[in-house]
Amino acid sequence: MNDEPQNTNGAAKGQNGPQVPVVIHAQYVKDISFENPNAPETLRPGQGSPEMDININMDARKLETEETDNLYEVVLSLSAKAARNEKTVFLAEIHYGSIVSLPGVPQDTHHPVLLIEVPKTLFPFARQLLAELTQSGGYPPLLLNPVDFRALYMEQFVKENRKAAAG
Repeated sequence: MNDEPQNTNGAAKGQNGPQVPVVIHAQYVKDISFENPNAPETLRPGQGSPEMDININMDARKLETEETDNLYEVVLSLSAKAARNEKTVFLAEIHYGSIVSLPGVPQDTHHPVLLIEVPKTLFPFARQLLAELTQSGGYPPLLLNPVDFRALYMEQFVKENRKAAAG
């Protein structure tokens, strides 16, 4: 057994810890909107819960820069539409972005890291914004459940492969 003291990342003192595969340089609201088209009618008490349609998308694009060849913008998009009796209650949309680099990550694994690991990190911030946005619109905060970004990625990747194979 190694009796050397451990630091918080599990590496022995005097050794460099594991390299972080993703460096987040900035996080920001890229776009945000809230529509409350039928207020105040939709805010009256006793109307029951609306039906919700929630969509989550991820996008990544390479940023051209002379300083580094692995700088990317990743955007997590959340949209929510609430409707009651075919009438729109509210529409909310958030595009939450980040600028990241991937030091030491092999090029062939950039895509899954950018569209799984980065959105996992961004999600709590975008989720909080959505909750505050709906609450500011006069409704209870919309709290999204945790998201399995790996499953979303795999679902999208399978669809894209099928399209490519068919066409």
